[in-house]
Formats: sequence, C-alpha cells, structure tokens
Amino acid sequence: MEEFLTEMAEILEEDSVDAADELNSFESWDSLATLSVIAMADAQFGVNVTAQELKPAKTVGDLHAIIVAKKAA
Repeated sequence: MEEFLTEMAEILEEDSVDAADELNSFESWDSLATLSVIAMADAQFGVNVTAQELKPAKTVGDLHAIIVAKKAA
C-alpha cells in the first residue's frame, strides 16, 4: 500500500496522499490522471484495469482496493 500511495502522490502532483483522501479534492484528478493510474496498475501490479472499472472509486484507497481485487481475480 505504501508504494501505491507514493505512486499516487506523484500522479496527483502532491507531496503525499492518504488512502482516505477523496479523489475529487485533488485539482489534478482528471482523465490524464486516470490514464496514469491505469498505466501504473499495469507496470507495478501487472493488472489491466479500464477507466470504467476505476470510475466508482471515490478515494485513493478505493483505487487501491479495485486494483488489488482485480489482481486477486
């Protein structure tokens, strides 16, 4: 999870992020950030996710849960 949070902080252009942080609270949370999360999920976790699968996520932790669940499937 720590590695994921570090990657998300970089994607969201923040010094640090917490799992409870709401995605909509970040100015940089946009379609480009979504694409960056998709690329990171593939590179770091070996998981292929779509923007549609990430859409329900409200927090940084939700994104992590979606990726982990997809990896476990």
